[in-house]
Amino acid sequence: MLEKLLGGGKLEKKALENIKNYLQIFISAQECLKNLFLTENLEKSYCIENLEREADSVRREIISTIYEGAFLPYIRPNLCTFIEITEKAFDFLKTCAFEFRYFDKKFYQTIKEEVLRIANINIEMAEILYRAFQSLMEKNNLREKNLAIRIYEKKVDEIKLDLIEKVRQKEVTNFWEGKNIDEFLNALVKISDIIEDASDYLYILDISLK
Repeated sequence: MLEKLLGGGKLEKKALENIKNYLQIFISAQECLKNLFLTENLEKSYCIENLEREADSVRREIISTIYEGAFLPYIRPNLCTFIEITEKAFDFLKTCAFEFRYFDKKFYQTIKEEVLRIANINIEMAEILYRAFQSLMEKNNLREKNLAIRIYEKKVDEIKLDLIEKVRQKEVTNFWEGKNIDEFLNALVKISDIIEDASDYLYILDISLK
């Protein structure tokens, strides 16, 4: 187990459990966003803000526990960086939810299929990231999970091209409408980029422990 490898104790176990909890909240936030896209019920957009606040509280506890002395000194910054990378995705999730509240719903129907496909892929990627962290704890090979995340990210890139083509066909009536569309779609596709970055960092962390 990772906690034994790194001088396991109560602080290590507490930090690892909190990281798992943090990643589970991350998955829940992805599912919340998908439900918003699926139902178009704007009330569901606020659950992401609630989950982000919950995740932020857990993140602070993780960082605090690590700097109380959990793990060997050389590994502490690496774990903190992994959490901080994942934290960026919450910002994009919030942006997606916020911009969706003002999205032109008629135009949304033309891209709904692609948006839902990306949301589903993001959920899959977040779940794989969680399993990858579990594998790190158990000292199992992360390579396949890292590869799976890379493959999913490429799929998002392909869907992004279809979205760009549809957006080009839309007549944008004013600056704010164009800004709304651009920020929404940019945030949506950035989530998968962040998950891939987090997965790569986790893989590097795994290699450094061997």
